[in-house]
Amino acid sequence: MTFERDAKTLELPWPFTGREEETELVRRSVAGGRHGIVVTGPAGRGKTRLVTEAVRGTDCARVAGTPETRGLPFAAFAHLVPETASLHRAVHLLSGVRLLLVDDAHLLDDASAALVHQLAVHGRTRLLVVATDGARSPGAISRLWTGELLPRLALEPLPREETAQLLAAGVGGLEALTVNRLYRMCRGDLRLLRELVDAVREQGLLNQVPDSTEWEWRGPVPVTATVRERTAHLLDRTGPGERETLDRLAFGEPLPVDAGTLDLDALERLEADGLVHVDEQGTARLAHPLHAPVLRAAAGRVKTLRLARTPADCAAALETETAALARAIGETDVRAVSAPVGEWLLDEGVGVTARHAAVRARFARLRGELRGAAAWAREGLWAAADDPACLLELALAAAQSGHPELAAPPAGPGVDRSFEPSTGSDDDGPAVVPTGSTASESVESRGRSCDSRFAGPLPPPVAVVDPSTPQLTATATGSSGAADSREVVAGGSAVTWWAAARGDLDAALGTVGEDPYDAVRLGAPERAVGRLTGVFAEHAEALAHDDGPALDRAAQALEERGFLLFAAEAYAQAATSHRDPGAARTSRTRAVALARRCQGARTPALYGLVLGELTARQRQIVTLAAAGLSNRQIAEKLTLSIRTVGNHLYSAYARLGASDRDALPCLVELPEAQPA
Repeated sequence: MTFERDAKTLELPWPFTGREEETELVRRSVAGGRHGIVVTGPAGRGKTRLVTEAVRGTDCARVAGTPETRGLPFAAFAHLVPETASLHRAVHLLSGVRLLLVDDAHLLDDASAALVHQLAVHGRTRLLVVATDGARSPGAISRLWTGELLPRLALEPLPREETAQLLAAGVGGLEALTVNRLYRMCRGDLRLLRELVDAVREQGLLNQVPDSTEWEWRGPVPVTATVRERTAHLLDRTGPGERETLDRLAFGEPLPVDAGTLDLDALERLEADGLVHVDEQGTARLAHPLHAPVLRAAAGRVKTLRLARTPADCAAALETETAALARAIGETDVRAVSAPVGEWLLDEGVGVTARHAAVRARFARLRGELRGAAAWAREGLWAAADDPACLLELALAAAQSGHPELAAPPAGPGVDRSFEPSTGSDDDGPAVVPTGSTASESVESRGRSCDSRFAGPLPPPVAVVDPSTPQLTATATGSSGAADSREVVAGGSAVTWWAAARGDLDAALGTVGEDPYDAVRLGAPERAVGRLTGVFAEHAEALAHDDGPALDRAAQALEERGFLLFAAEAYAQAATSHRDPGAARTSRTRAVALARRCQGARTPALYGLVLGELTARQRQIVTLAAAGLSNRQIAEKLTLSIRTVGNHLYSAYARLGASDRDALPCLVELPEAQPA
């Protein structure tokens, strides 16, 4: 795969993806007896593309406002009404138009705005009006929704999973952390997203991930025309101390407010204007991820030398982030945690320690971000090729995503991204004590008082993963030569999920060891009785009693704590436990919605979203058949007769609406699984 651009070829827009609910809402608003809708949102959010797709194939008249014609009466309607027409005459002429799309309505001249308003009052013409938030609109336009003449759809930023879907459709081949970076940078600005991607490609900033078909972006942010337009207000700040404060943050964020390095008066003004954010810990950073690259690009060489930081300068802050993430894991609450230092080091192409990468990978995996977890684990393996925790996280993410190719660790020549701060060691543990904590407040001690499901430090197995023959080989790490018991637990967990990925649930359940929640996720809660606490115990008990409402409550609690994949699995299990068909459909819908946010996760509980109406034995046989096993191989594996296997498959075909075995791979996978 190559990223090349033919200057002679006019590039077509990216395929329209996502926004299904918004598109349907717009279509319903201009159909039947409805009068229309107003769609608003910041510049670049995709408003025009959305309404264009919504009315595709319909008979629709179009007008648009422009800055140059705001002083000309009825300028936007020049192709629809005569130059000398009065407002009354214009309303009469357009009353026969069935659907009118008004784009950039905030730029309409006053006469055109009044005409749109009168058409809404009369109600004979359906109106689809698009306006940009933050721009000064004519009063006649803003009164469309404030006066309740038309409903208003305020377009939210495209969610991360739909941004990933859009990038996959428009570009393809970008690894998860690059997708995350683009999502953070653009914050829903789709025009900026496309321009950044084009600039990154044209400037040769994409590097192919070794032994992969994916591409990654590390290094500088191209300062494109749209980037300059979106950040022009930054360079205009000339108040006392303001520019110096912005520059210090651009080169060193996040910075503590009480460290004496920032002008507090200037910081207060910048915060009031929304250019700087100060968090609850008293740490300041720029309000938008694009601000720092633009300010650094505008700085002179002397200022850059004076303010630029090195990886060694980030060691303490990076360890603080590592501790914060590990603490969240120990407290069984993996809702989003701000960790900009690790992201900055990664984005700059410097790399991070294996310890930080392993914690980030585990945090991402518990959130259901499986491709992101695999990418962080690979980053850690750049720093330490045999790091056990990173190898384990890579194996688990690959097995639970159903993509064994993700388990391949980085190999071969590539960019050296090893992070070597002047303090701290990945082998002996961090030498830097996080700010505001003491040595006694280690991650291990924090974990002991928390839920036993995730208490304690990261598992430390030394393991090598072979994706072609999924298994882990644990080796001793202690000075005595005896293997740490936690190595067996972690290794067993990876073996369990590799077996599950192959569709062999009997083997998977046979390898469940000291991690009882694995058994719950695999549908055998009886193996976890009395061994879990908190919401994980509630999940196990609800599943053991086949209690659909209780499973829904457990799923909601898991979702609130950030465990999106676990919540999706619990909702999927609830869908098969409910006696009420309506409740079952609701649980299934929630399961699918959450699973789509988990970057293509494919675990046995999620297979049930499609195979939920089958018996347990039928699901087992169908899963093996979809993996390519013949009836004879399935019979030998499950100790059944070939006739019994055939009968189960025949019954399953009827229930699933499948014609033959070739249709099964599409049915056992999660519908419309999304790429990272």
